[in-house]
Amino acid sequence: MSNVSDTRSDISDHPDASEMRARYDRVMGGRDVALVDAPVFLVGLYCAVSPWVLHFTASQPALVTHNLVMGIAIAVLALGFTMMPERMYGLSWAMCAIGAWIIVSTWVVGNSPDAGVVLNSIIVGGLTVLLGLVCTGAATRSRST
Repeated sequence: MSNVSDTRSDISDHPDASEMRARYDRVMGGRDVALVDAPVFLVGLYCAVSPWVLHFTASQPALVTHNLVMGIAIAVLALGFTMMPERMYGLSWAMCAIGAWIIVSTWVVGNSPDAGVVLNSIIVGGLTVLLGLVCTGAATRSRST
């Protein structure tokens, strides 16, 4: 039986330590906003189901379809950010545009929306713009380094 009590927790003396650090940096490169992917996905899911959560399916049928499509688009962008970050973070500006459109679309697509619908669209759109700006900033920062 081998004696495993003499194990060291520090691998800095390992001959391949610098190569392992470089490989880790290469693998994790460009993933500065990995923690933003989940909130983007959740905002997209909430946008898609918000007509049923806030019960405006009968009073605003056009906004129901609109929010469903926009929410699915945001969720698909989030999945793309997670699966192919080096290719998809260029579309972070699209999230900002989608968020701005969600805010404005309440009055463009909707028909005399009440305060709850307006507030919901402003919050969801604002969060989408904010998360899009975070993704955009991180993408430009990771490209410049």
